[in-house]
Amino acid sequence: MVVDGDTVAWIGSEGAADSFASGVDEVMDLAGALVTPAFTDAHVHTTATGLALTGLDLSTARTLAEALSRTSEYAAAHPGRSVLLGHGWDEARWPEQRPPSRAELDAAAGGRPVYLTRADVHSAVVSTALRKQVPDAAGLTGYHPDGPLTRDAHHAVRRAAHAAVTPGEREAAQLAALRHAVSLGIGALHECAGPDISSEDDLTALLRLAGGRPGPRVFGYWAEAATKAGDLDRVRALGAIGAGGDLFVDGSIGSRTACLHHPYADAPHTGIAYLDAAAVADHVAVCTEAGMQAGFHAIGDGAVASVAEGVRKAAERVGPARVRALRHRVEHAEMLSPATIAAFAEFGLVASVQPAFDAVWGGVDGMYAQRLGDERARTLNPYAAMVRAGVPLALGSDSPVTPLDPWGTVRAAAFHRTPAHRISVRAAFTAHTRGGWRAVGRDDGGVLVPGAPADYVLWRAGELVVQAPDDRVANWSTDPRSGTPGLPDLTPGLALPTALRTVVAGHTVYERPNE
Repeated sequence: MVVDGDTVAWIGSEGAADSFASGVDEVMDLAGALVTPAFTDAHVHTTATGLALTGLDLSTARTLAEALSRTSEYAAAHPGRSVLLGHGWDEARWPEQRPPSRAELDAAAGGRPVYLTRADVHSAVVSTALRKQVPDAAGLTGYHPDGPLTRDAHHAVRRAAHAAVTPGEREAAQLAALRHAVSLGIGALHECAGPDISSEDDLTALLRLAGGRPGPRVFGYWAEAATKAGDLDRVRALGAIGAGGDLFVDGSIGSRTACLHHPYADAPHTGIAYLDAAAVADHVAVCTEAGMQAGFHAIGDGAVASVAEGVRKAAERVGPARVRALRHRVEHAEMLSPATIAAFAEFGLVASVQPAFDAVWGGVDGMYAQRLGDERARTLNPYAAMVRAGVPLALGSDSPVTPLDPWGTVRAAAFHRTPAHRISVRAAFTAHTRGGWRAVGRDDGGVLVPGAPADYVLWRAGELVVQAPDDRVANWSTDPRSGTPGLPDLTPGLALPTALRTVVAGHTVYERPNE
């Protein structure tokens, strides 16, 4: 491969490459390393990821008692912090099967302000001291005097907690996240920002930071609904490329706020609907007429159906071809029916999905089964049906909900806990590389061909194989005579590839020490 500036200039045989050797500035002997396009993580919260990397991470706490103990230790180690921020607790994985109470949190933190988000980031436990900083929260929907806060109460307290992060702390967190991303072979991130998630300052600071130094490309989204053209002025002013990302149609399954057609198996309600089909239609129509990509966060079957219905109504107003051309997005899209899959394919909706959700919460004993029952849980994240229907996939992590882990994400899609939903390693890899570029409207990236952006990674990997999900899928492709390129063996239990060097736009942005 020959790279000219920020572009791939040539790819061919080793023999033919010898003729270029005298005319280039540098020749790199790969010494057997695998070269692939850099990964794109299609759904990230960068500052929150950095805060989790550098702060109080409760994702590996095995019990409620351990989570409280870690909180106490963190509070003692950071006496100067005005608000203690933590992330990742998941009561569904604890033997106690409940979150911390307010009294327990107050005791663990010595009465200091504390904000701890659940793993899905759709609810949080909050100390008394922080609640007092937001006295109006008690009158908002989603307020609970002792338990986790959801909905508007959670959003209000989150804004207060994040306001305590200084610009210097925010930049340090963002840098930590960006550096971690490139160390994993991630060359681009889709930042899903919005007024209920982060802040305008957070997004503009991130885009400025990423644009001013070598590192991963960052494509920003701003999640604010539009009913008229002027509503998109803020999106443009912030430097975002689309009005979407986490524009909430519903919440999450773990917090029982995803909008369902039928009640939860462990709660007597169907979750929350923030936007209905009419609001979806308005947003998609306004964005389409302005030539801007729209997008939504939709997880439950009720929410996904509202998106499908709303997009159809928008297409009736502005024309289906114009809707398809913008590649509007749906984040998460976990509970789909054959009808909604068909609608995604019909209108060219990009499904921005997170296979690690299934790896963490799927299976007969997982959180999905607890919340929905076994039968509904087995329908979640039907990647194979989506691929067969022609739905474009872009893979991501929703970090810090699940960690940045590109090869682990590909493995989770190829070895889905429900075998019928598995896709080939090649299909998952393509969705995590080229799929992420196509999701931002660019068809030139995520591949290594002449003219493509020079975003690539050198890997230390084991044997290269062609893996299909099972014997019924693409048997022909496993035959070496098919010419299908191999990828690392991602069979569960085997070590994942290690990034040796990550290159973005022709610049080395990460090099593994001592390699």
